[in-house]
Amino acid sequence: MRIVVVGGGVAGAALAWRLAGAGAEVTVVEASRQGAATLAGAGIVKASGRVGPAAYADLFGRAVAHHGRLMAELAEEGPGDLGHRAVGGLWVGRDAGELDRTEALLRERPRDETGTVSRVEGAELRELFPVLAPELVGLHTSAGARVDGRLLRVALLAAAGRRGATPVEGRAALRLRGGRAEVAVDGAVLPADEVVVAAGAWSTELLGGCGIDLGVRPQRGQISHLGLPGTDTSAWPVVSSARGHYLLAFGDSRVVAGATREEGAGFDGRVTAAGQAEVLAEALATAPGLAGATLIETRVGFRPVSRDGLPLVGRLPGAANLSVLTGYGPSGLTLAPYVAELWASALLSGVEPDGLACVSPLRAGGLPDTDG
Repeated sequence: MRIVVVGGGVAGAALAWRLAGAGAEVTVVEASRQGAATLAGAGIVKASGRVGPAAYADLFGRAVAHHGRLMAELAEEGPGDLGHRAVGGLWVGRDAGELDRTEALLRERPRDETGTVSRVEGAELRELFPVLAPELVGLHTSAGARVDGRLLRVALLAAAGRRGATPVEGRAALRLRGGRAEVAVDGAVLPADEVVVAAGAWSTELLGGCGIDLGVRPQRGQISHLGLPGTDTSAWPVVSSARGHYLLAFGDSRVVAGATREEGAGFDGRVTAAGQAEVLAEALATAPGLAGATLIETRVGFRPVSRDGLPLVGRLPGAANLSVLTGYGPSGLTLAPYVAELWASALLSGVEPDGLACVSPLRAGGLPDTDG
C-alpha cells in the first residue's frame, strides 16, 4: 500500500513510523513551516483535569499511558536522549477549594493514567518545585511526564526513514480527481493509495483544494524558556495553575513557562509585548523564585484548534482515500503518538477502531457543515 502523509510534525511522523514498520510504502511531505506546533510546544504529557466527553477522556487517558511504551520502543531504535522523564504532575492554587473539581475528575480516571493522587502544601510542595510561591497548595499525581517535542519528532522521522519511509521537502497541493485525493509537490503528483493530512493548523488551507472546509484554525501560543544556571531541575514535575498556565522543567536547568492562547492572530509568528508580559506575569505569580532566571528565548507556535475543541481524526467526505489527523489544540504531544498508532492500524486493516469515534470528523460538531 502506498500512503502519502502530508505533514511531518509529531502526528505525521508517528503515523509514518507505524505505517512503514508494517510494510507500507510511505512518503512524508514536510513544508517546514515557521510556527509548527510540535516545534514550539512545551512538552507536557500528563493526565488532564478537564478533557470533555467520557469517550474522549478515555482516549486521552490511554494516550497518556501509551507514552511509556512509546519511549521503550524508541529506545530500541537508539535515538538518544529525547528529554523524556516521568516527573509527575502538579496542579496549584491559592486555596484548597480551587483544586476540588480537578481532584474529583482525576480520581474518576484509571490509576495507570493518574498514578497516586495526593494533596501537598508547604515544605512538601516546595520540595517538588522549589521556586513556587509559599502560599500555594497543590494536587500531585505521580503519573505524567515531559518530552522534548523537537527531539521526538526528529527521532520518529529518522526511525520511519530507517523503515523505508521517503521524505519529500516542499509545499503540498491537494485536489480531487475521480473521487480520489491527489497530492502534488512542485507540480509532480505523488503515487498514493491513501492520503493523510496531518498538517496541523495548515490542514484547513490544504484541504480547501479538495473543496473541504475543515474548520481548524490557528491559535497562537507564546511560550518562554527560562534558565536557572546551577539548579538541578531534572525531576521537577509539570505544574498547572488554576488560570490555565503552566511550568515544566528539563534537565538542563531550564524551565518552560506558558502559554498564551490567542484567537484571531492568524499565522502572525511574532513575539508580542502583551504576550511576553502575560507569560512572565503568570509564571512569576506562580513561581516568584524564577524572578532571577535568564530569559533564554520565547517560541511562537500555532495550535490547530477545531470548531468544538476536540481532534479531527479519520475519513473525510468526498474522497475514498482521504483522511485527516489534526485539531489536537494544546495536547498534540500527549495525544498524537497514540492516535497515530490507532489510525495506522485502521488504514492497514480497513477497520476503523471504536476508540476514535469520538474524534471522527463526521461526528456532530466535527466539520463545520456537519449537522448538530
